[in-house]
Amino acid sequence: MTAGVCAVVGMGPGIGLAVAKRFGREGFRVAALARSSANLEGCRKELAAQGMETHAFVTDAGDPASLAATFAEVRAALGDPSVLVYNAAVLHMATASALDPAQLANDFQVNVTGALASAQQVLPAMRAAQRGTLLFTGGGLALDPFPQFASLAIGKAGIRSLAFSLAKELEADGIHAATVTVCGMVKPGTRYDPDLIAEEYWKLHTQPAGSWEREMVFR
Repeated sequence: MTAGVCAVVGMGPGIGLAVAKRFGREGFRVAALARSSANLEGCRKELAAQGMETHAFVTDAGDPASLAATFAEVRAALGDPSVLVYNAAVLHMATASALDPAQLANDFQVNVTGALASAQQVLPAMRAAQRGTLLFTGGGLALDPFPQFASLAIGKAGIRSLAFSLAKELEADGIHAATVTVCGMVKPGTRYDPDLIAEEYWKLHTQPAGSWEREMVFR
């Protein structure tokens, strides 16, 4: 018997894959969602080699309609996710004064709007079950912006606010919403090794009701 379904939006070889492995080791089936079919297949093969059941779904995290269609596929194939991990983000270099407003809006679609749209896809079943976990990949730029990455800093501030808003709204429904704020560059073999970061997601998921935290700041 599996532990449930963990949907990872923004699957890639860093945090996304590490989180999928961490939940997969606990018996979760993984629904891996990303825009790149090549990335998805590589991650799926690596997880499968470790005996973890993984299903890949191509989607556009910046398009709510695409996410809605993809989550319908996830539900048909695996059932309702009991864990959502939103890890998608767009990195665009520009200072705030030079940032094209249209570019900011496009980036925001992936960095924040996609997180909301993904959460809305899994919440009805979570509310019916009176349990579930929503986890969002945040970043230290939300706390201390770096001028050259203004768009991503705005996005990380937005996803942090979204996570906090959902946490306050959903606690009474038995749903734990939280963010992992990663304050450094993710790189294997360092303090910011993705496997170390993934452990924070698992800690949040397994916190008992009444002791839920809404943020883990990883420094």
